[in-house]
Amino acid sequence: MKQALGVNPQVLALALARMSESVGNSFLIVVLPLFIASDFVTGNSFGLTEVALTGVVLSIFGFVNSPLQPFTGRLSDRTGRRKIFVLFGLTLIAAASFAYSFATEYWHLIGLRVLQGVAGAFIIPTTVALVNDLATEDNRGGNMGTYNTFRLVGFGVGPIAAGAVVAAGPYTVPLAGVTITGFDAAFYFAASTATLAFILVLALIRDPDIEPADPDELGTDIGGFAVFDRTGKNLLDPVFALGVVSFFMAVGIAVFATLGDIVNTQLDQGPEMFGLQFAAFVLAQIFLQAPIGRATDFYGRKAFILVGTILLVPTTFVQGVIPDVTLLWGIVSDSWLMFIARFLQGVAGAMVFAPALALAGDLAPKDRSGSTLSVLTMAFGFGVAFGPLLSGFLVAWGFVVPFAFAAALAAIGVLLILTQVDEVITPRRSLPVVGEIT
Repeated sequence: MKQALGVNPQVLALALARMSESVGNSFLIVVLPLFIASDFVTGNSFGLTEVALTGVVLSIFGFVNSPLQPFTGRLSDRTGRRKIFVLFGLTLIAAASFAYSFATEYWHLIGLRVLQGVAGAFIIPTTVALVNDLATEDNRGGNMGTYNTFRLVGFGVGPIAAGAVVAAGPYTVPLAGVTITGFDAAFYFAASTATLAFILVLALIRDPDIEPADPDELGTDIGGFAVFDRTGKNLLDPVFALGVVSFFMAVGIAVFATLGDIVNTQLDQGPEMFGLQFAAFVLAQIFLQAPIGRATDFYGRKAFILVGTILLVPTTFVQGVIPDVTLLWGIVSDSWLMFIARFLQGVAGAMVFAPALALAGDLAPKDRSGSTLSVLTMAFGFGVAFGPLLSGFLVAWGFVVPFAFAAALAAIGVLLILTQVDEVITPRRSLPVVGEIT
């Protein structure tokens, strides 16, 4: 089968599998807070308020899977196999999603969320490594962009449908005469999407022909990657620098997540508008990741990453000052200004993440893409988990503070890209305005 628009057919199959799994996993972001607030789950709350417990349950996924990713990525390099790790992770995701239907106490939810975090550590770095293995230098950006687009479609669709599935319950199963709650239906659905992803990977994905990495060559660096540049040209290893920038970007995205009630009060809007603003970032990513990734195959990676990181600074900071703007020339309300800011922040993110993955893939030795790319996926996961906790703490000093802090991190990211990251492919075309900056 020929590659359509430079995208490997197996990458498309893998992207569809991740989209399916992401639909079910993102379902839980909406369902679990509702489940915690219901009478179906009780028990020892460990001295935490319901809101705090919800934050712990949601955040623990990222805090568990992120530090494990370099080690699962490295293990897949040492074995020269990726598919079995993805299948094992999907099995854990499906089993844990189904098991939520039996949960009756808070510690059950925490335990199952930890199990899903472990599953994520097996899935995330190995699927990205598979994309990298299946792509070439000439089409790596397009393949990474396509993969991330499908994954984000799944992540965006899940929360939209989740609340409706819960609210429409209970359901009566035809012929069996069994009634299930809306929560159980949501958990079964999440398990079924992971099962579908398992079937797609099992049937359509094969391990690429790569030699297992030599354990001696992997060395003793953290999880198989380096912090400092071994060549001595720069201070930091370029992949590590890209990981730090990915972390900063994820923090800037996620600080918005915990501030729903405050944003709605500040902007005098309803929760539906907050949901739209939250989704604006994902919408921009869906529309732009594939074409931007493809563009980096022609024009190079660094210029896009640099421009995207620069754009993150104002688009993140402005979200903190929008409540102080009554109307933009009497035309655009504050709520729509926030939507526009979030969308533009999504444009910036699209210019950073997929190109950064492609650049890390360019730098990765063929037998070490799992451990190399896990640096970025780990960093992004940590940022998504850390951002909501950070904003919940910093907002006590003022609404603008978490956004200003995240914008400052993005500004540091600009300096890192300028000084610690070099282009490694020869662009096939020249950008008309933005060239290589050294």
